[in-house]
Amino acid sequence: MNREVIFETKGEKAIDGAGVHLVRVLGNATRDIYDPFLMLDAFDSKDKRDYSAGFPMHPHRGIETVRFLCKGEMTHRDHLGT
Repeated sequence: MNREVIFETKGEKAIDGAGVHLVRVLGNATRDIYDPFLMLDAFDSKDKRDYSAGFPMHPHRGIETVRFLCKGEMTHRDHLGT
């Protein structure tokens, strides 16, 4: 079966959290098109200063957070410290 591309989305550079530099691929502007996906961010900088500040504690109530790591390492804690 062949599939047809309906939408193409290009990410935009953004700064989020405590100063984390990222590329927001899916966000508020694409929410209706890609429902049920709320957000997709790419963290691909090789400069650790771009992401080492992290994100302040915040809840992920009602959504599933999925992380896919191609190379390297990361630490994640939720708002409960787990």
